[in-house]
Amino acid sequence: MPPNIVRATQASKILTPTASRNIALYLPFLYPQQRSASILSSLSDNPTAYHRKIRRGRGPSSGKGKTSGRGHKGQKQHGKVPRGFNGGQTRDEVVHGVRGFENQFSVDMKPLNLEKIQSWVDQGRLNPAKPITIRELAKSRCISQVKDGVKLLAKGSAKLTSPLHIITSRASASAIAAIEAAGGSVTTRYYTPASIERIIKGRTDPIHSMQSQISLPVEVPQEQKEYPIRLPDPTGRKDIEYYRDPAHRGYLSHQLKEGQGPSLFFKTPGFGIQVARKTRSNAASAAENRIW
Repeated sequence: MPPNIVRATQASKILTPTASRNIALYLPFLYPQQRSASILSSLSDNPTAYHRKIRRGRGPSSGKGKTSGRGHKGQKQHGKVPRGFNGGQTRDEVVHGVRGFENQFSVDMKPLNLEKIQSWVDQGRLNPAKPITIRELAKSRCISQVKDGVKLLAKGSAKLTSPLHIITSRASASAIAAIEAAGGSVTTRYYTPASIERIIKGRTDPIHSMQSQISLPVEVPQEQKEYPIRLPDPTGRKDIEYYRDPAHRGYLSHQLKEGQGPSLFFKTPGFGIQVARKTRSNAASAAENRIW
């Protein structure tokens, strides 16, 4: 029995029942808790939680004796070999270079969910009566550290109640469907990292460029300020095809005719260059105009 319990039982025998009842409240403070040394010495983790240290070079019967598991002779037996060591000659990484494992066409888009936009609207930090662009999102602290653009995602689309008119870099199909179901609109347009910085600083128009024909259901306030640098348009094939696609609500979709696909490589049948074929009537008229 631990010594603190022994002392408590001896004290209870000496005191009267009334006094013992009163002093029982102060017993934990009078006799601090003590642990037996035998408990601490028997503490141990699970048997499978640790492994016994391998004793090397202690005889052949252990399996790790003599050469201690390093084998016979050589650099690996005498010491350690650095990773990529090629015998002293120039490393392969320097001769051939490191290629691959990096997508040259990847873009770093800032994700933005619908639930966060609706929360900003409810707090009064975004005005749903005006177009929401990267400038408004950055000024309201809804996004930060934007590199290549902003992609609109549909997380929390059930909370969306306001009709929003958003102009962003990219948008998922479910986000487009949720916003249009609420009475809003989505327009995707091309931005570069440099143009995004100028838009946030107020040096570039966040909506219009030379090739854009963006028509919004809400009135855009006409600013008297003249922007010193215009907003660029895409020049790469992948970017042009993305913003020509009406499914992405691209701002260059007005360049397509009805039934024409957005691809620049695969031509839609009937929309290519029409080559005029020579007919017999043309050949007959050419024969009549001969001098000899």
